[in-house]
Amino acid sequence: QVQLVESGGGLVQAGGSLRLSCAASGSIRSDNYMAWYRQAPGKQRVLVAGITREGITDYAASVKGRFTISRDNAKNTVYLQMNSLKTEDTAVYYCMDGSSYGPAYWGQGTQVTVSS
Repeated sequence: QVQLVESGGGLVQAGGSLRLSCAASGSIRSDNYMAWYRQAPGKQRVLVAGITREGITDYAASVKGRFTISRDNAKNTVYLQMNSLKTEDTAVYYCMDGSSYGPAYWGQGTQVTVSS
């Protein structure tokens, strides 16, 4: 089992910044891929950004150039720096830990609200 705890969400004005953190604990897999997803009201959960253990990153087109994902393997923590936030970034953001050795695990989610 892997437990994920997210933090850093909140309310921010358009153009502002937030930094999300997700700390993993438990049975950390050696090849874990960590990612951030988001789900807006009435919409499906979608990938925002992901990062391999080696630091290879992937971004949704809608956030590329504004968001930066990073991780600290020693702390088993993944971060999402969100800059130039837009109202359409409003969603619940979920941390995901995936691996070829077992199931994906999800955090409880953290609300990000961007006001105009």
